[in-house]
Amino acid sequence: MPSGVSREGTGGGGGARHKSEKMSKRRSPLAIVVLLCAAACGRSGRIADAAKPAIHVRVAIGGQSQLIYLPTTLAQELGFYKDEGLSVELQDMAGGSKALQALVGGSADVVSGFYDHTIQMAAEGREMVAFVTMLRFPGLVLVTAPQSAGTVTKIEDLKGRVAGVTTAGSSSDMLLNYLLQQHGAGGGAVRITAIGTAATAVAAIEHGKVDAGMIADPGFTLVLRRNPGVRVLADLRHAEGVKALLGANTYPASVLYSKGDWIRANRETARRLARAIARTLVWMQNHSPQEIADRTPATFRGEDRAAYVEALANSMPMYSPDGVMDMDGAEAVKRLLSQSMEKVRGATIHLAQTYTNEFVAQKPTNP
Repeated sequence: MPSGVSREGTGGGGGARHKSEKMSKRRSPLAIVVLLCAAACGRSGRIADAAKPAIHVRVAIGGQSQLIYLPTTLAQELGFYKDEGLSVELQDMAGGSKALQALVGGSADVVSGFYDHTIQMAAEGREMVAFVTMLRFPGLVLVTAPQSAGTVTKIEDLKGRVAGVTTAGSSSDMLLNYLLQQHGAGGGAVRITAIGTAATAVAAIEHGKVDAGMIADPGFTLVLRRNPGVRVLADLRHAEGVKALLGANTYPASVLYSKGDWIRANRETARRLARAIARTLVWMQNHSPQEIADRTPATFRGEDRAAYVEALANSMPMYSPDGVMDMDGAEAVKRLLSQSMEKVRGATIHLAQTYTNEFVAQKPTNP
């Protein structure tokens, strides 16, 4: 009897499996059709997305090869704009004021420039809005020419001399004027001239065309490596220098900004741009200066790659980790402008209308 029960149980189990296998075989063609349809629908959706034309955006940069604007170019090199469905045209300008002119004149949609321009424009009744922040410190250095290093040892010594900025009306111009005023050398005591950016600024300083110049990296590092005797009068790349010279813990500098009307009409485009820049900032925080240099256009690195990597290493603290504008930082910029510019001092400006964190509210993920 036990053996019979055993055989019955085994036979019954085998029959059930056989029946189940037959049912499975009968269902398999339908399952395959469903899977094929799902895959086809997924492919067609992706093809449809890929078939959509990329959104074209013109971005004017106030000196593209400077590290203060590197995230704008790096996002292109890393393919992050493309990932967002954007076709970004990067326009290299001689300085921040020239980039602003391009925006006002209609030849650019967005500016990669300094945040202070949105406040200056607000003082004139023009609405410009920053929508992603790249730098939390200005990243500029006031350095003497080799020929002046022996006699110009502090900012006050620039009285009666010539100092260089990128262009008239640029943020470097504004910051220099503020520093001169704070050290008793304002009011026209120093002649200020335009020296451009990158190679032209380096040449002006090294050849003694100016007694000192406001310059960003990698230009500053090149000047220092080739002329170790130059004197640094102000270094705004780090928290310590910003606190000592500007009286602030943070000073938001490079941002993407545009006209308020453009942002309202192109909210999704602004969101995609902000997302690409925020993703780039996270990528930079997770890679070494050497790795960042590898992804930077060779023309930006120049012939001295070691100097470029050194400049990157020294400048990393200035980059925002997340693209968010700090309210206290915005207040610091306005306070500084009010002290150095009459039009800002006498205007009623609502800071909340000069920037938005709406498009970078969510912390960007590690790319």
